[in-house]
Amino acid sequence: LQDPPEVIPDFLRRWEEGYEIVYQIVTARQGTGPIRRMNSWLFYVVANRLTEGRIPRNVSDFRLVDRRVYETINLMEERNRFVRGLFAWVGFRTTGVEAERQPRVAGTSGAHTLKVLDLAIKGIFAHSYLPLKVISIFGLTLSFLSVLALALIANLLAAALLAFTIFYYVVIYTMWLKRRTPQNIVIGGAAGALPPIVGCVAASGGVTLDSLTLFAIIFMWTPPHFWALALYTSDDYGKAGVPMMPNVAGAKSTRRQILLYSLLLAPLCVAPAFTGLGGRAYLGVSAGGAVVFLLLAWRLFRSRAGDAPGERNDGLYDVKAEARAARNLFAFSILYLTLLFATLLVEHLAGWPPLALLAR
Repeated sequence: LQDPPEVIPDFLRRWEEGYEIVYQIVTARQGTGPIRRMNSWLFYVVANRLTEGRIPRNVSDFRLVDRRVYETINLMEERNRFVRGLFAWVGFRTTGVEAERQPRVAGTSGAHTLKVLDLAIKGIFAHSYLPLKVISIFGLTLSFLSVLALALIANLLAAALLAFTIFYYVVIYTMWLKRRTPQNIVIGGAAGALPPIVGCVAASGGVTLDSLTLFAIIFMWTPPHFWALALYTSDDYGKAGVPMMPNVAGAKSTRRQILLYSLLLAPLCVAPAFTGLGGRAYLGVSAGGAVVFLLLAWRLFRSRAGDAPGERNDGLYDVKAEARAARNLFAFSILYLTLLFATLLVEHLAGWPPLALLAR
């Protein structure tokens, strides 16, 4: 054991004195390298600056907690728990007992650098509003500068469309629609579908059939993409109060609507090959991808994904067997949309002619 069991009697004495949380204060870390110690010190400095000093320094998870504390912590619905921060946040009477941490005598630590960094980021974001404020200010600044740059470099119409797109996403979708209707991502999907039109107006000064076609592709792609994800994350949406389609209409209805939208999406994805925008490569990628997309949508329709709660484990793609059909469609939808636009870009850069020119 790295944490000495000899301090347990001291824990019990402090508990009998009325303290409800008694933790170990690590005075020395035997066998811990200087880089690890420096990273630990840096984390507590940054975390306590951002969280008003709520997280005690140099404490371990080796501690005694009263049953009231245990029951209070278990009532919390935190998914990514930073335990030391939670114990500090609940507000029970707390004290510490000093002890040295001994070197590990067997095995290796699972706390590698990336895992520790991930835990530190989650701990800071879970216990401070400051990162959210900084991100909000950064987002507003970036939005303003992007609209200004487009107005100066391209034209005012393109800048106005970009400003409307940002407003649509932040205000209409995120602040209004998201928590009010299960059609949130259908109506709000227009915000994510507008960039091709913005780009077309910036480049040509007007709206073309090709830009409208690309808008339609993204708009129709959005529902099956997000509803597939919602089928195996409905618990999270429910806890957050977001009325996604599986939470409101049920999993069976959602799977049916995903299939219907996929049937409408497939011909739209192939359409640019016949409007003079895409060439042979695009036709092959779009048609082949559409077949795979429809096959995955059909398998999802025939599955029982979303029928049972708790179908996701810790990771976004780590799901139980019954939810794999939803996970697979969600993952492929990202790849498919990326391939469609990447193929159009490659054809343009390579100078490959579209099918409309080849037919002449």
